[in-house]
Amino acid sequence: MNFITQICRILVGGLFIFSGLIKLNDPVGFSFKLDEYFAPDVLNLPFLQPLALSLAVFIVILEVLLGVALLLGHWKKLTAWLLLLMIVFFTFLTFYSAYFNKVTDCGCFGDAIPLTPWESFGKDVVLTVLIVIIFTNLKYIKPLFTTGARSAIMVVSLIGCSLLGYHVLNHLPVKDFRAYAEGKSIPEGMKSAEELGLEPTKYGTIYYLKNKDSGEEKKVTSDEYMSEEWWKKKEWEIQSDKTENVVLHHGYEPPVHDFVILYNGEDATQEVLDAPVVFMVIAYNIHKTDKEAYERINTFARSVEEAGYPIIGLSASLDADVEKMRHELQTPFPFATMDETTLKTIIRSNPGIVMLKEGVVTGKWHYNDTPDFEKDIKPLL
Repeated sequence: MNFITQICRILVGGLFIFSGLIKLNDPVGFSFKLDEYFAPDVLNLPFLQPLALSLAVFIVILEVLLGVALLLGHWKKLTAWLLLLMIVFFTFLTFYSAYFNKVTDCGCFGDAIPLTPWESFGKDVVLTVLIVIIFTNLKYIKPLFTTGARSAIMVVSLIGCSLLGYHVLNHLPVKDFRAYAEGKSIPEGMKSAEELGLEPTKYGTIYYLKNKDSGEEKKVTSDEYMSEEWWKKKEWEIQSDKTENVVLHHGYEPPVHDFVILYNGEDATQEVLDAPVVFMVIAYNIHKTDKEAYERINTFARSVEEAGYPIIGLSASLDADVEKMRHELQTPFPFATMDETTLKTIIRSNPGIVMLKEGVVTGKWHYNDTPDFEKDIKPLL
């Protein structure tokens, strides 16, 4: 049993550290997932939504520290209890997401390794089993190094996580795993499976049928319903309240979704993607944007316009709210509209700056790193 416990210890500790660091690379993205969970139509905990970012940072740092503590054998009883409580919480969330189809990606490994809700739940079930083995065999968990050395490693880990968290919150993720990372082509990311000669994801409908005479129930897919001509069997009726849409086969799906730019009610997407060079100032929510950043951004925008390049703002907020903000902050560029989730995905900064060259993401900047046109932009042109 000692050997099995040590294997579980290494697997759980390593996975918690890996998962925590992946999310710590992009805590803003993880906070968006928590915000989805707290929404009224999911867990109905709206009072926690303003705390989503703080909770995200706390959770991911705790996740890393628990992994380190487990590998070190430090505070083993407390570590085992916290691991068990955390995995029970995560398992509940992933099961809820999978069963009720509420949050389609739990964000367990950020954007680095996207998992379906049922894959996430399966992963958590396995982890739960491993942690239970550890919890019931703590006598085999022997501490490494001296107490002082272990404490020092924990402190260094905490400081390291805190510094990384501070950096990515005030700049951008160290590694961008999203479809809008620098060097990615948005038009290529929008191509369908058919355009690329790949097999697409196949969707279908599950019908629940009930025999009017015997009360027997059956579940059939839309394909089976048509091929077996169930509509001709008058003794069977569809339970419409149970009908559900499902993925029948997972195939290729374009990584870029809902990249649609509306300007004055007209679709300006292709115009932006075809431009030799264009700059986008992204403020997904005008009410949450950092207003102090616009003094630097306005200076940058004027330099861009003087050089003869187009620059446009993008927001998901109401036009009236955007116009009010524009007049208040005296932004020298117009704003267009785009889906909020897409804008959040493009850049983890509100506001943030993105440079495109014929649809290819050439540069991305957090508002704290607003570029200098001469020094930072000209080398990219």
